[in-house]
Amino acid sequence: MDVLKSAAPSSFCDTCTVRNRAICSDLSRDELNALNSIGRQRKLRAGEQLIWEGDEAVLVANVIDGLLKLSSQTSDGREQILGIAYPSDFLGRPFGGSTPYGVEALTEAQVCVFERRDFDRFAREHPRLEHKLLERTLSELDRTRKWMLLLGRMNAEQKIASFLLQVADRAGESDSGEEDRITFDLQLSRQQIADVLGLTIETVSRQMTRMKSQGLIDLPSRRTVTILDRYALEDRAE
Repeated sequence: MDVLKSAAPSSFCDTCTVRNRAICSDLSRDELNALNSIGRQRKLRAGEQLIWEGDEAVLVANVIDGLLKLSSQTSDGREQILGIAYPSDFLGRPFGGSTPYGVEALTEAQVCVFERRDFDRFAREHPRLEHKLLERTLSELDRTRKWMLLLGRMNAEQKIASFLLQVADRAGESDSGEEDRITFDLQLSRQQIADVLGLTIETVSRQMTRMKSQGLIDLPSRRTVTILDRYALEDRAE
């Protein structure tokens, strides 16, 4: 299987929307050009698999746009969602032999893909990138722990509140400089949110409608959410 598509244009890093947040953010111009020379852009359709659990680790990737899910199969064949990857997140297992989880696009997505062996060699030669890899690994460990708590110990209200806060932190923008009032677009459908959180679509819709009636959030459209009272929503998440 050809995991890499046509070469990315030399100016891609200059126009990259996650350039200042991605793993390559600390690299110099020359280092970026060198990294760009071994990378490719790839577009994914919703539902398309990027990485297969248990397969040889042949690629790594930066998420440029869209959302992807990280998942694993339990012994009885059920899917366990391990987390969601957002723009600027790093995917794959550098310096590893096999991949511990699968990665599938939840929405249409764009990623910057590297052959794992090429990326490993580049990282060894560029300490600043290795340092970023360590930072991202530790951050991902923290997020995974929080995600396991969300799925295993929280009730439906806590799950929805935590999920909305997570998306707001990763994708939202403050309204008129008010830190507790944040508007963002949900790229996932109600059914996808239910699947990710281990709930039913009816429960997701009911909880979001309830939060709206209580003045915690507003729902200007089916995919748009405004957090009206972040502190109160954080209380619900706890």
